[in-house]
Amino acid sequence: MAHYLSGQTVVVAGAGIAGSAFVVSLTQNWPSDHVPPTIVMLERDSHNTAAQREDYSISLSGYDECGGLPALRKMHLLEKVLDQAVTGVHRGSFKIWDKDWNVQQSFHRQPREGIPVGSLRITRKSLRKVLHEAIRDARNVSIQWDTECRKLSKLTDGKTRVLFEHNGEQGHVDCSLFIAADGASSKIRQSHRPGDSLDYTGAVLRGGLARFEETLPPPLDADWGFQISGDGVSCFYSAVDRCSVFWGLGHLEDEIKDPGERAAEKVIERARVLGQALEEPFKTLVDRTDGSATMCINAKDKQPFRHEDIDEFPLIFIGDANHALSPFAGFGGNLALNDGWDLGELLVGHAALGSAVQAYDSRACPRASEILSRSRRQLKAGHQIGAGRACGR
Repeated sequence: MAHYLSGQTVVVAGAGIAGSAFVVSLTQNWPSDHVPPTIVMLERDSHNTAAQREDYSISLSGYDECGGLPALRKMHLLEKVLDQAVTGVHRGSFKIWDKDWNVQQSFHRQPREGIPVGSLRITRKSLRKVLHEAIRDARNVSIQWDTECRKLSKLTDGKTRVLFEHNGEQGHVDCSLFIAADGASSKIRQSHRPGDSLDYTGAVLRGGLARFEETLPPPLDADWGFQISGDGVSCFYSAVDRCSVFWGLGHLEDEIKDPGERAAEKVIERARVLGQALEEPFKTLVDRTDGSATMCINAKDKQPFRHEDIDEFPLIFIGDANHALSPFAGFGGNLALNDGWDLGELLVGHAALGSAVQAYDSRACPRASEILSRSRRQLKAGHQIGAGRACGR
């Protein structure tokens, strides 16, 4: 008996971590004796723009079942990711420092069986490259860059028509299943779930990339983590490569609405004031910040949701499009990898779309809810006056 997706078209909005992990999973789990579906990935960024935007590192963990490293092991991509790690393999660990750089906590978590490290850092663009290389030779998969989904509409034959724009020209593709993996500010979610918006966590993240000519100052040449000032300010540090490090200053305040506050000079100026209690090398990092690589983000998140009436409208939201985490959580990449793997595996393993999605929701929603609740507690704890300890990742 043919699989319900055999010979059908699956459209994936977003070629980031969640969308790419899903395609890897679907292609790897697909039985060789069935005609595979045609998979069309639509990515709104150009290939070069995507790489430039992702010049920062993310955390992947291997110490629990929610971690991204166990998911990558299932994809047979763990070794390739270990080879691309910035820190965490052979050296370095997650730490929490006080304002004078005294270590308050150092995390060396025991990895799960078959995983060599408890956690690591890898640039987002390197991780996405590993995922894309895994599907590069799949004849049934294509990635259309610089292509934005505009509208979904239900056809009389039950299929979904996807209207998109590519290089200023309109086009469409019809599909039997649509996967929305277009990020926290998902245009698809805004259209089909207009009341399901992001929630402001009460904190603003200001940061940037500090560049050095040779090596990074210790301890940031090996370790990553949070520095807690004790007066309501935190700063996260993580190397991007041997000569550049990301720093992100967190502070509880009203949501930033003035676009002028996001200008590089404003971000750096405000960071100097907020971080005046933090000892070197904080000040050196701020001074060496690349003016073209600063950020000012209102930290937002949202609760996950389960899918209803999937047989009526075959639309599935995964990754940040379903359950966004704030940048302080440091776990979004892990959830994205697990979402992608689980959905692909369950779609192949179930005889009907409805039961597959129900099984997926039973995995993904509790997992995301737990991480979101934990991240909110940690955010408040790390920015309290007098705070000196917080849970790590």
